[in-house]
Amino acid sequence: MISELSTYEATKLEEVTVWFKAAETSKFPKNGGACVKYKDKQIAVFNFTRKGEWYACQNLCPHKMEMVLSRGMVGVEGEHPKVACPLHKNTFSLKTGEHLNGNLNAIATYPIKIEENFVYIGFSE
Repeated sequence: MISELSTYEATKLEEVTVWFKAAETSKFPKNGGACVKYKDKQIAVFNFTRKGEWYACQNLCPHKMEMVLSRGMVGVEGEHPKVACPLHKNTFSLKTGEHLNGNLNAIATYPIKIEENFVYIGFSE
């Protein structure tokens, strides 16, 4: 199970070597998430329309090792846009991946860009 976590490593914007064309923006629910697959990774993509921003992170919740974060609720905690795992409500920053209500390891986050109504996710290879 822990080896699944090693599949995910956060990528900073300056580290991006590949922009993966995920889907049209219309395919993602407003103020919610959807899962896309890139190679051996499941990536949760969030269209946070209330903030006018997009976010991407690993779909794997490190608490129970389930692929569920894309079905979590998005919101804000202080300055942190966040997602709450639908299983046990562990919350993670969508900017930094930091666990906001406990001591779980951070989740991997990825840059997103929108071009011509398509969502692109940045990865380093």
